[in-house]
Amino acid sequence: MRKILVIAYYWPPAGGPGVQRWLKFTKYLPEFGLEPIVYVPENPSYPLVDEKLVAEVPSSIKVLKQPIKEPYAWASLLSKKKTKTISSGIIKEKNPSFIEKVLLWIRGNFFIPDARKLWVRPSISYLAKVIAEEGIETIITTGPPHSLHLIGLGLKKKYHIQWIADFRDPWTSIGYHKKLRLTEYARLKHKALEKGVLLKADKIVVTSNTTKTEFEAITPKPIKVITNGFDEELSPTELDSKFTVSHIGSLLTGRNPLGFWQALQELIAENEVFGKALKVQLAGVVGEEVLHSIKDFGLDAHVEQLGYLSHDKVLETQQKSQVLLLLEIDSEETQGIIPGKLFEYLNAKRPILAIGPKGWEAGAMVEEHHAGTMCLHTEVAHIKRVLLKAFHQYENGTLVCNSEGVEQYHRKALTESLAKFI
Repeated sequence: MRKILVIAYYWPPAGGPGVQRWLKFTKYLPEFGLEPIVYVPENPSYPLVDEKLVAEVPSSIKVLKQPIKEPYAWASLLSKKKTKTISSGIIKEKNPSFIEKVLLWIRGNFFIPDARKLWVRPSISYLAKVIAEEGIETIITTGPPHSLHLIGLGLKKKYHIQWIADFRDPWTSIGYHKKLRLTEYARLKHKALEKGVLLKADKIVVTSNTTKTEFEAITPKPIKVITNGFDEELSPTELDSKFTVSHIGSLLTGRNPLGFWQALQELIAENEVFGKALKVQLAGVVGEEVLHSIKDFGLDAHVEQLGYLSHDKVLETQQKSQVLLLLEIDSEETQGIIPGKLFEYLNAKRPILAIGPKGWEAGAMVEEHHAGTMCLHTEVAHIKRVLLKAFHQYENGTLVCNSEGVEQYHRKALTESLAKFI
């Protein structure tokens, strides 16, 4: 069986969507003649932890670990809470504190491309021996953190190997990049590193067509779109008795759905029965500005914060919800962002209300698969119509989702596509 080396940062017990992609790829790769060896940090600083995922790591996979030095541990001496939220990607837009400004400036300008850059040189040195001893001919780096691609770049310079760079998210065009208070030097440095990776990697994997188009303007190298997906075969589950609208995952400040909150406020005022039945569930970290908006719109009594849920609880919550809420920042830069949760939403077979930017690729996918409706953040009347129609169907016991063609997103099918590309 041909061996491949996968270089990743997020790995069980890390929680959140970043770990799922390669945890599942490594599960199925042996079925297609590839034996993955995984290299991850020994002492990472994960913002989210899900110990239950450790049991999902196949026992046959060799996992190599080496220590990493991370500045988030030092930064937490200034503010443990603010450091954790920044490392989670939650960046306050309004009235950031002095400490938040300092942490963001240091993160953006001293740690290029990111705070895991100190792992690059030690990893190149360590993996040189692994490549020789294991007879590795293909390495795969997955980011973010995009510093891991610099490990691939260093190994590619030293050895005659195939290097595939997997971008779970874009690099310089991702939404939070502008919030890092970058100097002009830092901005150009990010661009140069991104271009270097895209030109030197043998092949590139991305998760959306939008990112593919963006990268094709920079590099002539082969680029393959392999989305995220779902893995679990779900059994029928009893739905919630309330009219539950659930959002799974961190609700970043930029995703704050003001149009959605306004639509709910108006529907509650106009329809007493709707108000009594409504329950909005937020699973994951919720930004302070989002919480303020919920209070300002008078929705406190209707919103339940579930906190971080283990992956099995996430699956259960999705399947029991009446409606699943999919959100993205209202920006041209986020048109190509396809949240990993979308595919588990599709698998849950519950109607999806997608609210995001014009031209959003994920919203188009929801409608293409007849899995729900896409609305813009500003389309309050449209959001109201969608919710009211779903509510009437809920009352009649006819709120169902007859999605089509979602089988292509099963992790095994996606892994087969990856194996062929390798």
